Order: sequence, then C-alpha cells, then structure tokens
Amino acid sequence: MKWTIDEIKTFLDVMETGTVSGAAARANLSKSVVSKRIADLELALGAPLFQRHAGRILANETAAELAVRLRPALAEMTNAVESVAWGMAGLRGSLAISAPMSFGIRHLSPLLAAFALRHPDLELVIDYEDRFVDLVRGGFDLAVRIGQMSDSGLIARKLCDDPRVVCASPDYLERRGAPKDLASLPDHPAIGYRNLQATQVWQLADGAGGVVGVPMRGRIAANNGEVMRDMAIAGLGLALLPMFIAHEALADGRLVALLPDHPPLPLPIAAVWPPVKPMPRKLRAIVDHLVEGFGEVPDWLREPVR
Repeated sequence: MKWTIDEIKTFLDVMETGTVSGAAARANLSKSVVSKRIADLELALGAPLFQRHAGRILANETAAELAVRLRPALAEMTNAVESVAWGMAGLRGSLAISAPMSFGIRHLSPLLAAFALRHPDLELVIDYEDRFVDLVRGGFDLAVRIGQMSDSGLIARKLCDDPRVVCASPDYLERRGAPKDLASLPDHPAIGYRNLQATQVWQLADGAGGVVGVPMRGRIAANNGEVMRDMAIAGLGLALLPMFIAHEALADGRLVALLPDHPPLPLPIAAVWPPVKPMPRKLRAIVDHLVEGFGEVPDWLREPVR
C-alpha cells in the first residue's frame, strides 16, 4: 500500500468542503489533480471512498470513519514539523482567520496588519463573515467570536467585553419620544438582527440586580450591525447595538443612548480555535498579539459618549 501526504490532505479537503471544486480552490489546484489524488488514494487503500454520480461526489461510511482518524493525526504531524522549524527561525506557514465583518474591518484589521509586518514569512488568509463559520470544515486556524460561547468544543481566550446600548436618533426621539422604562420599550419599533435566533428579545438589567427579557418587534431587520446603526440614525426605530459599532454615532450625536438604568448585557469578544496539541507557535503568537492589542479597555471605549 503506497499513499502520499498530498493525497491525504486532498482527501480531507474534499471531505471538509464537500466538493472536488471546493477542495481544488482551497489548495489552489486543478479539479483534475484533485480527482486523480482521490483515485490514487482509493487504489492504494483498495477500497472506494466516494460515490460518483452525475458529476457529484458523495463520501461513503469508510471515508467518514477515515477522516475522523486522519484529521488529528495530520494536525499532530504538521504541528510537530512546524514546531521544530519555528524553533530555529521566525514564524512560517500560514494562518487562516475568520471574524465578523464590521468588527473585523473596523478593529481587527489594524492588529492583523501589524502582526503581518512583524512576521514577514507568515501567510495570512483573512475571511470576514457575519454568519457562523465551522472552523474545521472551513479550514480556519482561528476565529474571533462575539457573544456568549456555546459548548462547541473550541478553545477560547477572552479578548475583552463590549458593552451594548439601546439607542435612537434625535429625530426619532423628537417624533416619538423616548421610552421611560422597560414596560414602555415594546411600544417602539425595533431594528432587529437577523443572525441571532433570540434577536427580538432584548436582555436588559432590571434595576434590581437581575436581567429581564423584553420582546421587541419591528418591520426592519438586518444581518449586519452597521446597517442596523444606519437605520437607527435614519430615525426608523430603536436599535440594540454593540459599542464597537455605535460609539462614533453616540459621540457625535447622531444617536442617543437610552435607558441608562437598564443597560443590556455586554458581549464577550474572544479568540477561539480547535483543540490542537501542542499548540502551534504561530497560533499562540497571534492570540497573544490580539490580547495585547485590545488591552483591558479597547480603543473604542476610550472616547466620550453623549
């Protein structure tokens, strides 16, 4: 039985992307090369791994079991080789990083640029996407996540906490008035966030040390916080926004913070990554860099707010 590491890597790429074309794009190979590597691996193993029909390729049970065993083995081997290389020189290889769109563009990009300048032999692949991304299937080494972490099996390190704010434009408040308490909050239209199932139940402090969920409704919902902010600035309703998006509009008066006695729950911001042992030096370096970059008080919380 003869097989190659390239065949194993290509096999896992096909399993994780689900298609030959996806694996080819990830590895910057032609589809014919990917198909040949899969065929050669099947020949070496003496067993089929995929069913082929009408241009589609579907993994069978053997392929699924093999992938489960190969992923950690390949990661361990890669980490061992890279650890030796990095012990002798600067960071090398590549890092694939995923983060939410607005946060990435506004606050993460400068830190990643500084990291790239510090490590000229390291390749960075950066993907900004507001929807949830599966790190293993997407081929990502690291993600920045905003919000409470679910039990996903990922390792997490907190970068900072970001307060949130209920806000509206001065024009809206002049026309409709401001909510005076939690009971009057549902009388106002909400600008919703589409990427969370519980987006229309706002979790706010009740003023007595507890938290209350306030059901909110509205005719506008968006999948991006900056769009929500702009809708609120236009006077279309109330928005519940993280401060990393709202701080500039609050500072210059385009938005006004409401219900100061009932602040929303803050959002934890964390770096997360799949469990790998030993932790690659490049991964540890980027996580330490992000922790240092955000510091105890992120830069967007240092500006005064009206």
